[in-house]
Amino acid sequence: MRIGVIGTGRIGTIHANTLSRHREVGSLILTDADGARAQELAHRLGETAAPGVDEIFKWGVDAVVITTATSAHAELIGRAARSGLPVFCEKPIALDLPGTLQAIAEVETAGTILQMGFQRRFDAGYTGAREAVRSGRLGRLHTVRALTSDQAPPPAEWLPLSGGLYRDTLIHDFDILRWVTGHEIVDVYAAGSDAGPPMFRAAGDVDTAAAVLTLDDGTLATATATRLNGAGYDVRMELAGELDQVVVGLDDRTPIASTEPTGPPAADKPWTGFLERFGPAYEAELAAFIEVVRGERANPCDGREALQALRIAEACEISRRERRAVRLAELPGATSESAF
Repeated sequence: MRIGVIGTGRIGTIHANTLSRHREVGSLILTDADGARAQELAHRLGETAAPGVDEIFKWGVDAVVITTATSAHAELIGRAARSGLPVFCEKPIALDLPGTLQAIAEVETAGTILQMGFQRRFDAGYTGAREAVRSGRLGRLHTVRALTSDQAPPPAEWLPLSGGLYRDTLIHDFDILRWVTGHEIVDVYAAGSDAGPPMFRAAGDVDTAAAVLTLDDGTLATATATRLNGAGYDVRMELAGELDQVVVGLDDRTPIASTEPTGPPAADKPWTGFLERFGPAYEAELAAFIEVVRGERANPCDGREALQALRIAEACEISRRERRAVRLAELPGATSESAF
């Protein structure tokens, strides 16, 4: 199998390394807006660098992996669909609902494959939580708490391109909340704070955010995120039911300390970022993509799944801005079908 990788930045480099080692991948063609960066990675992996995106499609590939800036995702997804090529794309499809819906329509019209990169679906902890919920071990689920905390903020120049904390970061929590529980979110109430570094205010973004979400079965969930968690990278989910409760992301590297006299000690080597924390999950999602392309399994996260996560993020942005509860039914793109 020959795969084109479009984008060789941080996550693109990780994906290219993973693909180059996969037994079903014969070769890669790499390209990036920074041609020298693509050349250097290709040389290091023993693969081929292309001068631009056009060559990816002209030289012939069996599938495409998109890890560019978000602003290019939708156009590249559409181009691959029109070329009849299966696509793996990092989230999100686009930063707005119209662009997302247009890209999905192109994929569905072409009848091609689009798998989205929500890697938490391939993490052992979240998989275990899903099994605990579905097996009935927890009894009736009544409360879910999700959080994502970055150790350090991103560069100031990147913030205006990110889509904001809800679309860029909490979108992962929204997706995994749906996947673990098997239920849709029907309304949200969200707030955000820009009391930290002034670069967030300058970008019209927030450095810390919170949302209260109601699921279609009455379960209540909270989701919080911050860019300023100096203790380390912290991603957790707590699920509480009438019979039991479980937690994802609590291990000897979780950057949290107990104030109890007999509590566990602080982590000696806390997680520093998402690439380290979710390394095995990133590999597993690409292995799944290759299986999907080969017709060996169903698509584990298609464009419609990504659309629902973006709708929740968009509802949160509206709620934060307008200081009101927002029902998901107000936004376009609702579906009565479930992929759970």
